[in-house]
Amino acid sequence: MRTLRTGLRWAMVALLVPACLATTGRLRAEERDSAARQDVLKLNAVTGMNPIKGEVLALLEDKGTAKKLVSEAASMAKEKPQPFTYNATLILGTVAYQVKDYAAAETFYGLHLEQAKQLRSIEGQITAYGGLIQTFYNNKKYAEAEKACKEVRDLAVDPMTPEEDIKSVNRFKSAAMEEMILAIARQGDTERAINLIDRILKDSPTSWLVLDLKARVYRIGEKYQQAAKLYEDALERIKKDTDLKQDSKDSLSEEIRYILSGLYVELNQTDKAGEQLKALLAVDSLSDETRYLMTGLYVDMNQVDKAAEQLKKLLAKKPNNPTYNNDLGYIWADHDMNLAESEKLIRKAMEEERKLRHKINPKIKPENDKDNAAYLDSLGWVLYKQKKYQEAKKYLQQAVEQEEGKHIEILDHLGDTLMALGEKGEAVAVWKKAVKATGDSKREQKRKAEVLKKIKANE
Repeated sequence: MRTLRTGLRWAMVALLVPACLATTGRLRAEERDSAARQDVLKLNAVTGMNPIKGEVLALLEDKGTAKKLVSEAASMAKEKPQPFTYNATLILGTVAYQVKDYAAAETFYGLHLEQAKQLRSIEGQITAYGGLIQTFYNNKKYAEAEKACKEVRDLAVDPMTPEEDIKSVNRFKSAAMEEMILAIARQGDTERAINLIDRILKDSPTSWLVLDLKARVYRIGEKYQQAAKLYEDALERIKKDTDLKQDSKDSLSEEIRYILSGLYVELNQTDKAGEQLKALLAVDSLSDETRYLMTGLYVDMNQVDKAAEQLKKLLAKKPNNPTYNNDLGYIWADHDMNLAESEKLIRKAMEEERKLRHKINPKIKPENDKDNAAYLDSLGWVLYKQKKYQEAKKYLQQAVEQEEGKHIEILDHLGDTLMALGEKGEAVAVWKKAVKATGDSKREQKRKAEVLKKIKANE
C-alpha cells in the first residue's frame, strides 16, 4: 500500500562542492570541451530548489537530447576529480532516472550521496538514498537495494537536529526498513523476509499495517493462499481498529478487497473474487481509482462485459478522460467486439490526451509532441482487427519508436501486423525484440511463451 518515493524529492540545502575541485587538471580538460560538455557544465551554475526543478523539467521536454546529455555527463563523471557540484549531481541523477539510464542514475545519486555526507546534510543523504534505492529496484538490483536500505537504517542524526527533521528521518528509516524486507523477498528469500516481519509483529501484534507487509512478501513469493489469508485477517482488524476513523476504514477496506480479488483470480477462485468485487460495488463512495482497477480484474476473469460496464460508468462521469476512452476501446478491440465504436473511443482518447499535453505545455516543440505509445498501440490494434493492416502498421511503428512502446505486448502486435502484410522476416525480428523486452509479471511471461511459438513456427 505504501511505496518509497523519496528518490525524486528535492534537496533542501543549495550548497556547492568546495571550490578546490576546480583544479588545473580540470581546466586543461575544459579547454578540450565539446559543445555537449559545455551544456553539461552549465548545470553547475544552477542553485535553489525551484531552478533545480525547472532545469529537470526543461531537460525532460526532449528525452532524446536528455539521454545524450546524461551519457556525456556519465563519461565526465569518471574524471579525477569529478567536475560536478552538489546540485548538478542531483539534477543529473533525477534526469538519468527519468530517461531510464539506471547506470548513470546510480552514478549521480552515488555522487550526490558522497557530497551530502561531506556537507553533513541529512536531507541530502535521504534524497540520494531514496534515488539510489528506487534506481536499484527498477534495475532489479535487489541486493544493492537491500544494502542501501541498511545504510539508511544506520544513519546517525545530530542530536541538535530540529525535532521535525528527526521525525522526517525516522519516517524515512521506517520506509527503508519496509523496502529492505521487500528487496530481500525479491531476491527469492521469502523466509528471511518473513522472519524480519515476525520480529516486528512481536512488538506490534495487532498491526494490520505489518500484516499488509507480510502479505506483500507472500505475493512476491507467489504464495497467494498465505497472502489471501493475511488480507482476510487484515480486513477484520481494520473493522475493530478503534483508532481509525470510519472514512479511513472504508478507504483501506476498499483497497484490501481489491487486492484480495486479484489474489483469488491468481488462485482461480473466481467465485471468491466475484464476492469481493460485488462487495466493492455495493460501496456508495467507491473511488474512481478502485472502479478503474476493477476493470483489469474482470478482464483477467474473462468477464469483458463487466469490465466494460465499469468503464462506461466512469465515462458517464468523465466522458473526456483519455484513459477511460482508450481502455474501453482497447478491451473491446482485443476481444473482437464493437470494433467501429472502439476505434472512435481510442481516437477520442488520443485527441483528449493531445489537448492535455498542449494545455500543460503550450510551447511544446513539434519533435516532442508525440502521442501516447499505449494509445498508438490501441489504435494500431483496432485497425489490425478491422484488417486495415497498412494503417495499423503506421501507428504501431510510431508506438515502438518510443521508450514506453518497447513493451512485449506492443511489439507482439506489430509482429502480427507485419505477418499479416506478408513481411515474415520483419515480423520474426520484431517478435525476437518482444522476447527481450519481457518483464517478470505472469502476464508478460505467458505472452512470451506465445511469442516464442510464433517465432518457432515462422523461422
